[in-house]
This record gives sequence, C-alpha cells and structure tokens, in this order.
Amino acid sequence: MADERGNVLEQVDNGFSEQEVRDRYVQQGYLVYSVKGRVGLLSGNLFGSKKRIPTDTFIVFNQQLYTLIKAGLPMLMVLDLLSRRQRHPYFKSLLENVRERVKSGQLLSEAFEAQQVVPKIYTTSVLAGERSGSLEEVLNRYISYQRITSTFRKKLISSLWYPALLFVALTVMLSFLFTYVVPQFAELYRSMNAQLPNITKLMLAFGTTVKGYFYIVFPTVIALIVAAVAWTRSEKGSDALDKLRFKLPLFGDMWMRYQVALFSRTLATLLAGGLPLVPSLETARNALGSRKISTLVETAAARVREGRSLSTSLEETGFFPDMAVEMIEVGESTGALHSMLNSIAEFYEEDVQNAMTAAMQLIEPVILIFMAIIVAFVLIALYLPIFSLGAQIQPQ
Repeated sequence: MADERGNVLEQVDNGFSEQEVRDRYVQQGYLVYSVKGRVGLLSGNLFGSKKRIPTDTFIVFNQQLYTLIKAGLPMLMVLDLLSRRQRHPYFKSLLENVRERVKSGQLLSEAFEAQQVVPKIYTTSVLAGERSGSLEEVLNRYISYQRITSTFRKKLISSLWYPALLFVALTVMLSFLFTYVVPQFAELYRSMNAQLPNITKLMLAFGTTVKGYFYIVFPTVIALIVAAVAWTRSEKGSDALDKLRFKLPLFGDMWMRYQVALFSRTLATLLAGGLPLVPSLETARNALGSRKISTLVETAAARVREGRSLSTSLEETGFFPDMAVEMIEVGESTGALHSMLNSIAEFYEEDVQNAMTAAMQLIEPVILIFMAIIVAFVLIALYLPIFSLGAQIQPQ
C-alpha cells in the first residue's frame, strides 16, 4: 500500500477477511495494492475453516441489543457498551469493528455483513427492519427463531451422545485387547509350545501384528481421518457427503425432514419480518446444511420470480414432501404463509425428534450386543487352548 506522500509500505495486521482489512486501510486514506492472507496451522484456517461466533453468545448479544434499543439508547452507545462488556475475545473484536463501521456511516446490517461470519438470515432481517423502521420487532423475532432452532439442534445432538460414548468405549476396549491382552497370551502359548486351534492362531497373529506395527498403523489412521475431514471440506467432497446423507437408511429420511423444518422456520421468520418472497427464498437457502436442497430452493426461487406459486415451484423439484407442499398451498391461498410455514417446521421438528429417539433406542442395544459378541469371540479364541490343555492333563 501507499500513503499520501507516495511512500510504499508493507503492513502485517489481523482481520476477519482480506476485504475487511482492505476497507479499513482505504478508510484511513491509504492506496491498497494487494492484501494477502496467511493460511496454515497457526492462522486458524486449517482445511479452510473460519472462526465462528458461539450461538449462545450471539443470542445473548441480540437480547441485550434488543433491550437497549427498546430503551431508547443511540446505536453507537449501544454498540460501545456491548463491545466493552463482551467477554468472548473474537466476538469482542468483531463488535469493535462493527461499531467503527456504523460510526463511519454504514448501516448496522452492512457492518455485520462485512464481517463475513454472521448468518445471512440475520443481516437480511436487520436490513429489512432498518428499512421498515421496525428493528426492535425484527430483533425480537430473530431471537425467538434462534432459540427454537438452537434448542432443537441441542436435543438432536444430546440424543447422539450415548451411542457415541458406546462406540468410543468399544474402540478403546478393542485397542486394549489387541495391543496388550492378545500379545500376552501369544507369549504364554509360545512358552508352552502348545498346539493351538486355527481360531486362536488367527487371533494371536492379528494381535501381534497390530502391536508390532502400532506405530505405523496409528499415525496412518490419524492421517486418513485428517485427509477425510479435509476432503469433506472441499466442494467435491461436500457434495458427495451430502448425497450420501440422503441415501443412508433411516437417517437419510430424517436428514431430509430436518432440512425441510429448517427451511420452513427460516423462511417464515424472513416473511414475518416483511421481506418479499423471492429475497426470502434466496436468503433461506443459505441457512440450509444441504447443497442439494439449497440448489432446489434456488431453482424454486427462479420459478417464483417468473410468476409461479411457491407450492407449485417446490412441488416441481420432486423433493419436498407432499404434506409440506399442500400446507404451503393452503397458506398461500389464505394469506397466512408464514404461519403455515411455522406449523410445518413444528410438525417436522417433532417428527424428527421422535424418529431420532426411536432410532437411538434401537441402535443402543445393537451396539451393546455387538460389543458382547466381539468380547465373547476374543475370549473364546484366547481361552480355548487352556480348556483343551486342562482336559488333556486330567487323570484317566
């Protein structure tokens, strides 16, 4: 970059994005030639990941923002107060940047959008509230939306904890058996020079091999996991993973219904905030966790822009459930689309939660039975020669 006198300078600085750093120095009067980001293990961009604001922290911030604005405080004073009281370091620096942008004349929605880490539904909703003069109402509605979706997400995650713990316990148990217990039995039988059954020979060979090559196998497994995570973060890997989710038995249907519930809840919130249908659809698609459904919603938005109804446009995608399409059609005909969308979201959220509970009740005993079978197989294979030797040394 260059200053007013034409001096060329190089500066190392922190920022949320290259564009944000560029805008900051342009506002200070510099001529910026280029901005280069540092990507690596120490820069926080491993696998292309970005820093995120914790959901609970963002909900509390918006609750405080809503309360202070409702009390009549000026926006700059509100942002200054909230940034000084914010304990999360990353979010604190973000709020300070938002305050500086608002102070320079930007709208609150524009200042948050420039950070590139805030949900699109939030900046769009705030923009609609700023234009209509109903920012308080929009913030209150967004807080309710975030609380409902956050609670639902936490319930789903909590239902997966016990099966995950069982899987970890199974992995630890098998690692201990094959790296310590089985090699000990191998030494014992080798010293006894005993005739071993084929099943025992197979078990001992596997255990000693795992122990002997553990320092190669373990780093290889870690490297494969890291490579798999990096691949799923790529565009091609993300598309493949998204398609795989829908093909999974039982869970594929649950994933689809969850995405429909999320889409309905998001679209209802945007429409209730006063946004037109097409911009609401374009924003709602960004909140989805599925590339496939996001693309279908984009196609439906294009058809709505051409003059078709939302229900017809979604039905033509061939993906959305018939009941959801029919309820949307009723909502369009009665002029209560956002209320009907909320009803769809509530129905599918409860449906997914019930299906998840039933699936976990089935999966948990299956994992326990699988663990019992593995342990029984290993113990039988290890102790079978001992039983044979005991029978041979019994007095005739």
